[in-house]
Amino acid sequence: MIPRWLPASSVAFAAAFAIIYVFAVERNWALFTYHPALGTFGMFTTPAKGGPSMYWYGWIATSALGAAVIAAIVAVLPATLTRRLWPCLSWAVPLVVICVFAFLLRGYFLR
Repeated sequence: MIPRWLPASSVAFAAAFAIIYVFAVERNWALFTYHPALGTFGMFTTPAKGGPSMYWYGWIATSALGAAVIAAIVAVLPATLTRRLWPCLSWAVPLVVICVFAFLLRGYFLR
């Protein structure tokens, strides 16, 4: 038996994750930074130390945390509101986000 809140929360998580990920990358909102040369982690966005810094893990964590909060809020909403949540948002929003990233990175591909 699937709980009543699970389908709506899953759709909300998928859509929110994709949207938050765009902002996390563009604004560099990383929960932590990984420094592979040193094998260390730094809180939030920290400058490079002895080599390049990797923010991708932090962006993923930021997106997952934000999407989990939104999914939890959707889970406690009444069923009358969550029935209006279009299930196709779980794939349509990430598809739009891919197009947004293609537009933002067009300089790397068009030379």
